[in-house]
Amino acid sequence: MSTAHDVTRREAIAQYRLVGEAPEPDLQGLVELAATICGVTTAVINIIDDRMQHQVAAVGIQAASCSREDSMCAAVISRPGRVVVSDARLDERFAANPFVTGVIANVRFYASSPLITPSGVAIGTLCVFDDEVGELSAAHGHALDLLAHQVIDVLELRRITRDLAESNAQLEQFAAQVSHDLRNPLTALSGFLELAADSPEMAEAPRAAQSLARAEAAAGRMTAMVTDLLDFARMGGARPQFSDVDVADSVDAVLEDLDGALVETGAQVSVDASEFVRADATLFRVLLQNLIANAVKFTVAAGRVPRVEVRLEALPDGWRLTVDDNGDAIEPELRERMFEPMQRGHDADVAGIGIGLATCRRIVEAHGGHIGLDEAPTGGTRVWIVLPRSPRER
Repeated sequence: MSTAHDVTRREAIAQYRLVGEAPEPDLQGLVELAATICGVTTAVINIIDDRMQHQVAAVGIQAASCSREDSMCAAVISRPGRVVVSDARLDERFAANPFVTGVIANVRFYASSPLITPSGVAIGTLCVFDDEVGELSAAHGHALDLLAHQVIDVLELRRITRDLAESNAQLEQFAAQVSHDLRNPLTALSGFLELAADSPEMAEAPRAAQSLARAEAAAGRMTAMVTDLLDFARMGGARPQFSDVDVADSVDAVLEDLDGALVETGAQVSVDASEFVRADATLFRVLLQNLIANAVKFTVAAGRVPRVEVRLEALPDGWRLTVDDNGDAIEPELRERMFEPMQRGHDADVAGIGIGLATCRRIVEAHGGHIGLDEAPTGGTRVWIVLPRSPRER
């Protein structure tokens, strides 16, 4: 019967999805290093659940699974800590074990260090052994412990990377479905509100007219949010169609699309970009529109009339594009996080759902480039982008 500890261990192991999966090269490298450092022929990473021991990486033997009753490491995992045994035949924990008696192997020297997750659950061991009696110096024992920690670091990195990928995939599906389901009724709602607002009766009902205006504005904000979601979903599978793109023309097209917002806020946008870049024209325009609209929106939120500067600089192997505003600078510790979906900047009251910069990063990375945030010379936020001159065209 499984104990509470066994259930906890099984759940912790399941998070890493190790059993039955292809060998992890980084784990294989760690067992090879462990064997070399400890001067033995065999090293293994054992994952131990309530029934079985699974060797997920091994050197000196073929990785396999065995019952927990036959496992040497299972005999010590309940009391996590480094274990060193010079001759397993003389240790009561191992003397009758089939790995020692010759039924499975003839282990003499044995040493292990536990694999303990960040939540404190021991899920297995990094184990070294040999068929000759041996010793392990304090320095080599410490090295074995460090390598065991490295095993957990590798497993955690794999888990986090996989979880992020799955989360992004789910978000893409959600974004596409929501935007599809909401776009048509929102368009219809906006149309009906516009018709009602233009009705002659509204001239005699100022309160109703004011309510309709607020409803129209709310519908517009919802439409913008749905568009953001759809853009984010589309960028997940973006495959750029590269051509020579005139940056100045692209900025002009974006400014024309944003004309209403620019006039309403009194925003001034200066452009110093006379180069062509190698990019997907449509994606590049989405990128510019997100960046300029963000600059205007957050500068207004800071209580200032927006001044946005767009500049392009030719580099030996590419181009550097910067978009500066005169709003508030984003704190250094928050800059990387701003590129994650659903993250908001310094003003959470600004309309939107925090997907614009995540979309921008997807576009830039699809072009083989890099994007980041810095403080602008104007005192606000600078978004910088570096694009390669010869991107890999997929």
